[in-house]
Amino acid sequence: MSTHAPIGGKLFTKPFLVLSLLFMIALAILATRFIFGLGAVTNINDGYPWGIWIVVDVLIGTAFGCAGYAVALLVYLFNRGQYHPLMRSALMAGLFGYTLAGAAVIFDLGRYWQFYTLLLPWYVQFNSVMLEVAWCVMAYVVVLWIEFTPVFLERFGLTDLRQKLSKVLFFFIALGILLPTMHQSSLGTMAVVAGYKISPLWQTEMLPPLFLISALLMGYAIVPFESILASMGLRQPLETRLLAKISGVALFVTLFYLVLRFGDLIWRGALGLALAGNLDALMFWVENLLFVVPVLLLARRSTRSHPRLIFISAVSLLLAGSIYRLNTYLIGYHPVAGGTWHYFPSVTEIMVTLGIFSLEVMLYLAFVKFLPVLHRQPTPVTART
Repeated sequence: MSTHAPIGGKLFTKPFLVLSLLFMIALAILATRFIFGLGAVTNINDGYPWGIWIVVDVLIGTAFGCAGYAVALLVYLFNRGQYHPLMRSALMAGLFGYTLAGAAVIFDLGRYWQFYTLLLPWYVQFNSVMLEVAWCVMAYVVVLWIEFTPVFLERFGLTDLRQKLSKVLFFFIALGILLPTMHQSSLGTMAVVAGYKISPLWQTEMLPPLFLISALLMGYAIVPFESILASMGLRQPLETRLLAKISGVALFVTLFYLVLRFGDLIWRGALGLALAGNLDALMFWVENLLFVVPVLLLARRSTRSHPRLIFISAVSLLLAGSIYRLNTYLIGYHPVAGGTWHYFPSVTEIMVTLGIFSLEVMLYLAFVKFLPVLHRQPTPVTART
């Protein structure tokens, strides 16, 4: 019978200490930001009010966190119980991605001390798509922690409490499927609101389904990405059979995404802009070629059993989805004709983002070493002769 167990081992290794240093640098920069304001550490301006703290830490970070959502769709909605051994590690990826993305939003708020007004109905605008995203993300973070609670209860031997929680966990699992479906599509809707300011290569009424499907793809990609890295770095057994199957699912969803993406461009007559020879066109082809790579690598069923090809495909999908969001919200975003406004992230913005990702890796190492997260096959018993 398959089980989950902590892998143990020393936590404060040299890589962990390096990550800790990056995180401490980020904290020092954030202290400056909260004391002296956004202008002291960021390059955002009136033309580009959102920088990489929103686009990378939130839009891309939550898409990375869709691993739990993606696997939950297979396990609970499509009743594919064979993927259940991957559920805990996928859920943990979602836990980190969404919790840290929610925290990163605070960094970007000008009047961060008034964040609590988001929870007061008499202050909010109920027609705002941003309100839906904010409430859904906050609710989903709570749901993720509740879904992950059995891991803590199991670790500390609270079996009775775990059994009681299991009786109501189905309700939170259902919410865990509904909420990401709502807010990931709404992240696309927020870009629709920007209208003509976004290049027609990305601006379309199909942005909500495209954002949702690309987030789903990144969720399916993060599972083999983390699993193979854990196998190499933490000397864990590789779930090749399951990773091959989930890569097949990712292949099918990628094909559907590409048909929808290019069909929309052709329908709107916007595909010709991809030959304009400018930065938008270049980034468009980089983005979509990265989506094509997994299709070429995983087209044959036999190639899906090769860990190296699975890993390359996963990295390609993660980069493709990330660049798609970067293109939609920053590269393809042109606030004023003539290029009056410009934006490139400052060193301090980049260091804060690196610090956030460093914290995520640190938490991952701590959780897998001390909590029953990773799936482990029991050692077979050898019969005595």
